[in-house]
Amino acid sequence: MGGMNLAGLDVIKENIEYERLFSISSSDAVLKGEYLIPDTHPDVVRILTVEAKPVITNKEVVQERVYVEGQVEYNVIYLAKEDEGLGVHTITYSDKFANYIDVAGAEHRMVCDAESEVEHINSNIINERKVSLECIFSTKCTVYKKDNFEFVKDIEGSGDIEVKKRVEAFDKLVYEKGFDLSTKASLQIGMDKPQIGKIIKINVQLHKKEIRALDGKVQISCYCKLDLLYKAADSRELVPIEDDLFLTKEEDAESVSSAMITDGEFRVTGTEYSISQDDLGEARTLDIEVLLGGQLKVYSKDDLEIIEDAYSPVRNMELKKDDVEMTVLHGQGNNETIIKDNLEPEGNSNEPLQILSTTGEVVSLENKIVDNKVVIDGIVNVNVIYKTADAENNVANMKSEIPFTTTVDIQDIKDNMKSIVKAWIESLQASIEAHTIAIKAVINASAKIYLLSKKQYISEVEEKEGEVAGKKASITIYSVQKHDTLWSLAKKFNTTMAELLKINNLEGPDSICVNQKLIIPGRAVI
Repeated sequence: MGGMNLAGLDVIKENIEYERLFSISSSDAVLKGEYLIPDTHPDVVRILTVEAKPVITNKEVVQERVYVEGQVEYNVIYLAKEDEGLGVHTITYSDKFANYIDVAGAEHRMVCDAESEVEHINSNIINERKVSLECIFSTKCTVYKKDNFEFVKDIEGSGDIEVKKRVEAFDKLVYEKGFDLSTKASLQIGMDKPQIGKIIKINVQLHKKEIRALDGKVQISCYCKLDLLYKAADSRELVPIEDDLFLTKEEDAESVSSAMITDGEFRVTGTEYSISQDDLGEARTLDIEVLLGGQLKVYSKDDLEIIEDAYSPVRNMELKKDDVEMTVLHGQGNNETIIKDNLEPEGNSNEPLQILSTTGEVVSLENKIVDNKVVIDGIVNVNVIYKTADAENNVANMKSEIPFTTTVDIQDIKDNMKSIVKAWIESLQASIEAHTIAIKAVINASAKIYLLSKKQYISEVEEKEGEVAGKKASITIYSVQKHDTLWSLAKKFNTTMAELLKINNLEGPDSICVNQKLIIPGRAVI
């Protein structure tokens, strides 16, 4: 906050930093590649499934575009010939991607959040030692403009300044930081299960994600649902393991209080594991570490008193006003919905006997505003690996795209407001029901609605040379018009609201009505 003195006027200014939601854009891209099977792995007979996780490594806003770099990690699970039949093997590949997303009006000094999701994967066997992979993925970026403006907060003088104020709500970015979380677990395989031969897949599903603002701190927490699948040491048997890990961390933040609003993103950045032997020399211990990363933001919703207008009956004052565009969080909410579906395997030989692994991702989110509700449409891509009744080919895979619709209630929203929606799987279950695989998923969806606000703020006050237009010598009788206010009349006739209230015996500034006769004082009235 600063001030300046203009011929007896004390002009007090304040600078506000804010973040404005500028644009939400997305772009689809295709990544293709051919990959060799290493000599350490057997020949490919059939690809069971391919999992892909895109990770953004760099993002930058440039002129009219957002540039995004990242890499896709593939986990190819395939069947190969073994003595007892077809056995499951796995191999991982990675590939880099880079693409531009068009964002009209984007400038280099803007910032953005970006995330990529896999919409579809095509895989083919070129020969027994080579496979081709095609990943169709979408990248969504949310661009923000960080800006500031200086405004006149108050004008102080020798009692001859008339000031009209209003209260404005600001979403002020108080705290922003990237964070890392990690946890380790040691999973013991009981004697009722075979020893660990090889890890086929590890899936981490984040749920119960929470960022809480505390006094002087920010608390980050979530659960990591682990779904593991390993191949037995001495057979082709596949064994599933589940666990749920809790991660939490506190970040010191002096400027944060418990009344503030939080926002943020969680993402899995990596999993590391090692297999060790127990006292009997058997491979029954799996040490695993889960690595998470993310970005957190904390906003305060401040009510600031702003000067809307000012004048002086005895000074020749001129106000300079600037137009400022900003976005204000209008409302937010979330909702959980349950979706169900039954997947039917093809052919009698693929009848499911045991569910080995179930994973899913929410993709293709779209939303619209209808009757104070944010209607969110999306798709859950589900991938199930299961044991079949076929002795020779005893493992199969099934994928399905399950559409869903959910709504989030937010009051007083309009079509021209901007919305940011997110959705994720809170829980996912698969069970065998009458020759089908029954899927049950709990989807958590959140929505934030932003109002684009265009306001005028007084940025400068100047006192000009020359005399102020004087009052009329005689009293004026004025008939109140439709849009008149006591403030506008006092300014128009170069008097004060206090004088008008007193001479007309008015109860308050809002007590005038159309066609009411008001006495406007002349020079003789003090």
